[in-house]
Amino acid sequence: MSLLEVRGLHAHYGKSHILHGVDLAIPEAAVVSLLGRNGSGRSTTLKAIMGLVPPSAGSVRLAGRDLTGRRPFVICRQGIGFVPEERLVFANLTVEENLAMGVQTPTPGAPAWSVAEMYDYFPRLRERRLIRAGHLSGGEQQMLTICRSLLGNPRVLLIDEPTEGLAPRIVEVVMEVILDIGRRGVAVVLVEQKLTIALKVAAQVLVMGHGEIVFRGTPDELAGDPEVRRNWLEVA
Repeated sequence: MSLLEVRGLHAHYGKSHILHGVDLAIPEAAVVSLLGRNGSGRSTTLKAIMGLVPPSAGSVRLAGRDLTGRRPFVICRQGIGFVPEERLVFANLTVEENLAMGVQTPTPGAPAWSVAEMYDYFPRLRERRLIRAGHLSGGEQQMLTICRSLLGNPRVLLIDEPTEGLAPRIVEVVMEVILDIGRRGVAVVLVEQKLTIALKVAAQVLVMGHGEIVFRGTPDELAGDPEVRRNWLEVA
């Protein structure tokens, strides 16, 4: 049985029909990369799972519990965390205060995380712990957002474009953290534009096109399918 199951998910922005029956099955402790060109529906899929975009049809279940259409804070408390592309730190709060905002009691089956572990992942945050988050660099804000979401002790973590605009050195650190999150037992669904990074960290890859899943398989299977890469990933 999959930990996170999404079946027949449809979603709209106004009159625009974005998701056309998305199906996902995410096992426990798996890192899954969700790939596709811009506009394919990847970010909308994460937001629909999280309740930020209300699904118009379909279902979202976590460990068998139906979360379809629930409010985002309820979904979070049930065990799904979200790291948005926009980062969305509390700019007027310090690093420590931002982290404290993320802390909640673990749901059954979820690993428990501590602030000390977050500082071990990203020592730069320890150095900047009394600095307001609005004064952090983009890379530091990305670190902070990941840590704040982890402190909610999720069973599944949805991460949207975590390496966008980051220096190569920071990208490597963030990728190592994502791998370790999976090793600690948290399932990760990663939306990532950089194909080499997405394939490096994932055990399974899903490719989206026109609001649907058009390929699912291992990184090696995707590497061996030039037609899928040409039709759904490569820029003409």
